[in-house]
Amino acid sequence: MINNKSVYDLEERTFQFAKAVRLFVKTLPNSIANMEDGKQLIRASGSVGANYREANESLSKKDFLMRIRISRKEAKESAYWLRLIHESNNLKNANEALSLIQEANELKKILSSILKKTK
Repeated sequence: MINNKSVYDLEERTFQFAKAVRLFVKTLPNSIANMEDGKQLIRASGSVGANYREANESLSKKDFLMRIRISRKEAKESAYWLRLIHESNNLKNANEALSLIQEANELKKILSSILKKTK
């Protein structure tokens, strides 16, 4: 699972989040809903880090802010899909889902803070 205390580099932290999501999705019960929700979750969780990295390589402040906003939106969407999966299944690893929801929300708050400080 994700150890927030030791992950201060946000690029690494977003990578670890996307990786943990992928491992979590592999444990879901096989159903059409979980397959579709899992696909959406995998896309959103990977996009958090991908857009954060794009922001760090941006050519302008405007581009940086747009990428950070997209990254924040994807973190929020990840939390949504995780909550939907958590609440529509009787998961044996429900604590893992809750931990991932918490991490998605923390990433969203960090990205919001970056936006406020950059404007």
